[in-house]
Amino acid sequence: MLKTPIGRLRIVSLVEGASFLLLVFIGMPLKYGMDLPMPNKVLGMGHGILTVIFFMVLVSAWADKKIAVSMAVQTFVASLIPFGAFYMERKLKTIPQD
Repeated sequence: MLKTPIGRLRIVSLVEGASFLLLVFIGMPLKYGMDLPMPNKVLGMGHGILTVIFFMVLVSAWADKKIAVSMAVQTFVASLIPFGAFYMERKLKTIPQD
Protein backbone atom coordinates (compact mmCIF):
# COMPACT_ATOMS: atom_id res chain seq x y z
CA MET A 1 0.00 0.00 0.00
CA LEU A 2 2.86 2.41 0.72
CA LYS A 3 4.42 1.70 -2.67
CA THR A 4 1.89 3.80 -4.61
CA PRO A 5 1.12 7.52 -4.30
CA ILE A 6 -2.56 6.79 -3.64
CA GLY A 7 -1.67 4.23 -0.97
CA ARG A 8 0.61 6.71 0.78
CA LEU A 9 -2.10 9.37 0.57
CA ARG A 10 -4.68 7.04 2.09
CA ILE A 11 -2.44 6.11 5.03
CA VAL A 12 -1.28 9.67 5.75
CA SER A 13 -4.85 10.94 5.40
CA LEU A 14 -6.12 8.46 7.99
CA VAL A 15 -3.34 9.25 10.45
CA GLU A 16 -3.83 13.00 10.00
CA GLY A 17 -7.60 12.60 10.39
CA ALA A 18 -7.14 10.62 13.60
CA SER A 19 -4.80 13.28 14.98
CA PHE A 20 -7.43 15.93 14.17
CA LEU A 21 -10.06 13.97 16.10
CA LEU A 22 -7.72 13.57 19.06
CA LEU A 23 -7.07 17.29 19.05
CA VAL A 24 -10.74 18.27 18.80
CA PHE A 25 -12.27 15.68 21.13
CA ILE A 26 -9.48 15.24 23.70
CA GLY A 27 -7.09 18.20 23.51
CA MET A 28 -9.67 20.97 23.32
CA PRO A 29 -11.88 19.69 26.18
CA LEU A 30 -8.81 19.26 28.38
CA LYS A 31 -7.62 22.77 27.59
CA TYR A 32 -10.91 24.61 27.98
CA GLY A 33 -12.85 22.29 30.28
CA MET A 34 -10.16 21.26 32.74
CA ASP A 35 -7.62 24.07 32.25
CA LEU A 36 -4.89 21.65 31.12
CA PRO A 37 -3.17 23.30 28.14
CA MET A 38 -0.18 20.93 27.78
CA PRO A 39 -1.99 17.99 26.09
CA ASN A 40 -3.46 20.45 23.58
CA LYS A 41 0.00 21.82 22.77
CA VAL A 42 1.42 18.34 22.20
CA LEU A 43 -1.55 17.15 20.14
CA GLY A 44 -1.61 20.44 18.22
CA MET A 45 2.06 20.20 17.29
CA GLY A 46 1.68 16.61 16.17
CA HIS A 47 -1.40 17.43 14.13
CA GLY A 48 0.35 20.40 12.54
CA ILE A 49 3.30 18.28 11.44
CA LEU A 50 0.97 15.58 10.10
CA THR A 51 -1.04 18.20 8.21
CA VAL A 52 2.09 19.45 6.45
CA ILE A 53 3.09 15.87 5.57
CA PHE A 54 -0.46 15.18 4.34
CA PHE A 55 -0.39 18.25 2.09
CA MET A 56 3.00 17.25 0.66
CA VAL A 57 1.78 13.70 -0.09
CA LEU A 58 -1.42 15.11 -1.62
CA VAL A 59 0.51 17.44 -3.91
CA SER A 60 2.86 14.59 -4.81
CA ALA A 61 -0.08 12.34 -5.81
CA TRP A 62 -1.57 15.15 -7.87
CA ALA A 63 1.79 15.99 -9.51
CA ASP A 64 2.24 12.32 -10.47
CA LYS A 65 -1.19 12.59 -12.16
CA LYS A 66 -2.62 9.85 -9.94
CA ILE A 67 -5.58 12.00 -8.86
CA ALA A 68 -7.46 14.79 -10.62
CA VAL A 69 -7.45 18.37 -9.39
CA SER A 70 -11.07 18.08 -8.28
CA MET A 71 -10.29 14.98 -6.17
CA ALA A 72 -7.24 16.71 -4.67
CA VAL A 73 -9.35 19.74 -3.71
CA GLN A 74 -12.07 17.51 -2.26
CA THR A 75 -9.47 15.60 -0.24
CA PHE A 76 -7.95 18.80 1.11
CA VAL A 77 -11.33 20.30 2.06
CA ALA A 78 -12.39 17.04 3.71
CA SER A 79 -9.24 17.16 5.84
CA LEU A 80 -10.56 20.37 7.41
CA ILE A 81 -13.76 18.67 8.61
CA PRO A 82 -13.85 16.18 11.50
CA PHE A 83 -14.30 12.64 10.11
CA GLY A 84 -13.77 14.02 6.56
CA ALA A 85 -10.53 12.06 6.12
CA PHE A 86 -12.37 8.80 6.73
CA TYR A 87 -15.01 9.69 4.14
CA MET A 88 -12.35 10.56 1.55
CA GLU A 89 -10.37 7.40 2.30
CA ARG A 90 -13.33 5.38 1.05
CA LYS A 91 -13.41 7.48 -2.13
CA LEU A 92 -9.64 7.20 -2.61
CA LYS A 93 -9.89 3.42 -2.26
CA THR A 94 -11.85 3.31 -5.54
CA ILE A 95 -9.03 4.95 -7.53
CA PRO A 96 -6.98 2.36 -9.44
CA GLN A 97 -3.44 2.03 -8.10
CA ASP A 98 -0.75 1.39 -10.69
